[in-house]
Amino acid sequence: MKACFMGLGYIGLPTAIIAAQHGIDVIGVDINPKIVETVNQGLIHIVEPGLQELCKQVVSGGKLKASLKPETSDIYLIVVPTPFKGTNHDPDISFVESATLAIIPYLKEGDLFIIESTSPVGTTEKMEQLIFSNRPDLKEKIYIAYCPERVLPGNVIYELEHNDRVIGGINSVSTEKAIDFYRQFVKGNLHKTNSRTAEMCKLTENSSRDVQIAFANELSIICEKAGINVWELIDLANKHPRVNILQPGSGVGGHCIAVDPYFITADFPMESQIIGKAREINNYKAFWCAEKIQNTIKKFEIREKREPIVALMGLAFKPNIDDLRESPAKYIATKVMQAYNNADFLIVEPNILEHKVFKLTNYQEAYEKADIVAFLVAHKEFKELTWRNDKVILDFCGVFKK
Repeated sequence: MKACFMGLGYIGLPTAIIAAQHGIDVIGVDINPKIVETVNQGLIHIVEPGLQELCKQVVSGGKLKASLKPETSDIYLIVVPTPFKGTNHDPDISFVESATLAIIPYLKEGDLFIIESTSPVGTTEKMEQLIFSNRPDLKEKIYIAYCPERVLPGNVIYELEHNDRVIGGINSVSTEKAIDFYRQFVKGNLHKTNSRTAEMCKLTENSSRDVQIAFANELSIICEKAGINVWELIDLANKHPRVNILQPGSGVGGHCIAVDPYFITADFPMESQIIGKAREINNYKAFWCAEKIQNTIKKFEIREKREPIVALMGLAFKPNIDDLRESPAKYIATKVMQAYNNADFLIVEPNILEHKVFKLTNYQEAYEKADIVAFLVAHKEFKELTWRNDKVILDFCGVFKK
């Protein structure tokens, strides 16, 4: 069996590696030549514990090869990004369409086509129409399904194998074919449904999380105004047997929770009132954090009669990863820095070595030098630091909540 993975990003590459580890011959395709070169050297371009060793193993063993172009395979998986277009957060499925068009010439009778990319409801059916309009000879001769990823960055290897998966085909036989494929490397339960329900399931999962986080973030703003420690409050409230409030942060980021709700609100704007409001709250929290930092800088300047050294701690969208996509921390750092000409900002992100925009500083050095320290992401390195009364500390993510 040979599988062609279209996209070697944060989901495509780990999934391709795990599939290869379980005996499937994998060709991984990406439009970025640097990524292709990196993978073919047995290396990875993302931060994910344990993945580097597995990549080297399957590449050296000949089970995984990266390429700029697809090859004839038995299974084709679309694992490409689905960004927005315009300013209204309209989903852009052009990458899914391009990847689908790229593999259409290679399709043959009996092949299985699977979309894993987060997609608006009905995308799988659109790709079905795209395939058959270009290859009418394949109608009713190939299998098409949707199976969204469901993993946590930082624990991807375990979750790819052990998490349950929802699999929906355009028909029952396509669902069964997709289940047969995933059963080769997924130990979790495989739940059957149709493609539209599977698409909506992915959007629902992350929208639910977004709403829950919005409650925590809104609560943190209220507590700031009321002079209440939000971390203590949540801990006490969660002592109730039927209450489970999540932890607030500097906003919501990543290419899932901060994105997927818009796929629902774009198609169902009048019906998705709570989902849409949660997006507003979580976006506002990042703006609120930036304003809080700027106001703190002004107060320092008035009190000390000089400009402060400011450390902005963290750029990733969540703790202990290198992924900056849709990151509220990155937004906050950019917004704060743009408000000043020559202020002394120390930007910290321990999970990346360098950045094209931000000049990075070691976290210990930044903490030592800074007058004002704003914790934007609760990286494990930051939790090793001790509270300093000689600094102004803005803890937006609970680094010192204990």
